[in-house]
Amino acid sequence: MPTDVKHEEGNDPEVNRNLASFGSRRVSHQSETRSRLFSPPPPRPSSSASAAAMSDHHRHGRGCGCGGAHEPAERGVEYGLYRRIDADKLQCLNESREGDGRLVFKPWDERHDRDKFVESDADEELLFNIPFTGSVKLKGVIVSGEDDDSHPAEIRLYKNIPQMSFDDTGREPEQAFRLNRDPDAQLEYPTKIARFSNVCHLSIHISKNFGGETTRVYYIGLRGEYSEARRHQVTICNYEASANPADHKAESVVPPTNFVA
Repeated sequence: MPTDVKHEEGNDPEVNRNLASFGSRRVSHQSETRSRLFSPPPPRPSSSASAAAMSDHHRHGRGCGCGGAHEPAERGVEYGLYRRIDADKLQCLNESREGDGRLVFKPWDERHDRDKFVESDADEELLFNIPFTGSVKLKGVIVSGEDDDSHPAEIRLYKNIPQMSFDDTGREPEQAFRLNRDPDAQLEYPTKIARFSNVCHLSIHISKNFGGETTRVYYIGLRGEYSEARRHQVTICNYEASANPADHKAESVVPPTNFVA
């Protein structure tokens, strides 16, 4: 009678080699599966890298292929409303030195200039009365100061109220923003365009800073569209003698961080 031969581990070298090979492949497969499921996420870029990436995307978008060559010129055009300000009639209340308030409305490529600035005098508040030479549709604002407690922390925007004083700041603004420190002039605060579509005069009230005794501002950028007032056309601006609270709903906004540098 033939005898059944049972191959047990340890008796047959060929069987042992097959078992070992199978076990090795199984362990390798489990290791790969675990690696795919539980591998750590890719490292997050640093804040500076994120800022650069967001800035790059904002400037060019997809398929630009420009290599960044035209970016300064484009941004300079977008923030060119300073050229539409009637500078001789611009006022800055509570400035420590007369005439300094005009210096912060300057070209885009001079926004990092630290030689031209305005600083408040008696307290942290500043009030800019900005007349334009035509009609403006205001779309965005940048406010840049020192990287310390003197940086503006809140601004309130009013339109078409010439010769506005601090006594008038008790009325509801068209829009208000809580600011972040922005020494590099990178953050834009977008306006409600429907409320700022026919602006002949803009008032910017800096109501507080981050705790400093005085407020310092290096750059205020205004982005928007300009319509020139012609002799045969009359630019219609609705000026207010007194405010109607029903027409003004202030909004305090912490904007999404839009890097525009």
